[in-house]
Amino acid sequence: MILDIVILAAGKGTRMKSKLPKVLHNVAGTSMLAHVVNTANRLACDNLHIVTGHGGETVVKEFSNNSTINFISQEQQLGTGHAVQQCLEYLTEESITLILYGDVPLIKAATLQNLLSRVSNDSLGLLTVVMEDPTGYGRIVRNEQGIVQNITEQKDASVKDLAIKEVNTGIIAVKTQALKKWLPQLSNDNAQGEYYLTDIIAMAVADNIEVITQQPDQAWEVIGVNNRIQQAQLERIYQQQLSEELMEQGVSLLDPDRFDCRGELSCGNDVVIDINCVFEGNNRLGNGVLIGPNCLIKNATIADNTVVHANSVIEDTNIGSDCLIGPFARLRPGTVLKNNAKIGNFVETKKAMIGQGSKVNHLSYIGDAQLGEDVNIGAGTITCNYDGVNKHQTVIGDNVFVGSNTSLVAPLNLGSGATVGAGSTVNKNVDEDALALTRSPQKAIKNWTRPTKINK
Repeated sequence: MILDIVILAAGKGTRMKSKLPKVLHNVAGTSMLAHVVNTANRLACDNLHIVTGHGGETVVKEFSNNSTINFISQEQQLGTGHAVQQCLEYLTEESITLILYGDVPLIKAATLQNLLSRVSNDSLGLLTVVMEDPTGYGRIVRNEQGIVQNITEQKDASVKDLAIKEVNTGIIAVKTQALKKWLPQLSNDNAQGEYYLTDIIAMAVADNIEVITQQPDQAWEVIGVNNRIQQAQLERIYQQQLSEELMEQGVSLLDPDRFDCRGELSCGNDVVIDINCVFEGNNRLGNGVLIGPNCLIKNATIADNTVVHANSVIEDTNIGSDCLIGPFARLRPGTVLKNNAKIGNFVETKKAMIGQGSKVNHLSYIGDAQLGEDVNIGAGTITCNYDGVNKHQTVIGDNVFVGSNTSLVAPLNLGSGATVGAGSTVNKNVDEDALALTRSPQKAIKNWTRPTKINK
């Protein structure tokens, strides 16, 4: 079977009240259109066509890394039928064409695979759904035997048709050869003056092509987004589904309603995630990992039994096992923590390799640095890595002790076993097992009189 997939993505999305094309608005950190493209790829489609319109250049740019997509411009938005007409010359004669929508991001590949199985030379597949309030949707009109006859749009429907609760989702799978026959016959003689794709259903019936309907397992699969409210609703549906999947895999979410994953998250056994945590990009958590409340974790690998305390931010970081992080820690891109390392409260790291068993406990900045094993960094220590033009490296050997309130001016090398006294500013290399100390002598002025406020 050759499969052509057409994704309609030309709508302006006026109700979103945004300069960004509607289909590029995000659900779970990924544009709605990208969700649909990903689903299309899971169906192993042979040719993927996206019809663009308003903001088309922005849409094309968003997918510039995907050379397999054929973008087709719909210069005038004259209806769904008109949009698919723009694709006719690109569709393979012997294929099946599946029509999807760029603002319906949660449709499942399994649902579409079932729909495709309904298609033959004598039948097409139509995805429908029953709604308690079908207002605004095209109604599925059946005869007394229950056989689909046509689809009537809301504005063209009779009172009788308006009572129908089974509605059209717009998702259709059909033999391309038949589609190429029907689409040129569409008329815009209707209340909206548009070329309705749905009119091909009556044409199929007239040609003795059976219309086989199917419904999704969940109605939310076919919900489209037209405004920010619907976008937020789909966001919560998506997060709820993902939360349930994670919990079925053994992850403990202390409150599934206060969890957000905007990317991929894989977890080992006995992982615990507290409330209000956000995961972005691609993240991997090992066995026994504990994530405290209010953490943001992006593109991180966290190995077994590591604890991330509350309010920590971790990005593009590789963390070993049995580490302790936070609270209020910030691990910036390029940070690597070896096993049993500790990053404490109000510590920031960037492009830093923290060796096994090393500790940076309080109020410190460690950037462009390599720390060996069992290093102790005292509170208030900073690596002065930037000279205003270039970044420089600080290298600290094993078992180094750095006292509190110390400035390490890079480029700098502290040999293994070295000690740096508290309050020092070190700008020269320190030998192994040596003590580095820079302090002004303490002065005491007796009978000191404090300044007093001058009354004006």
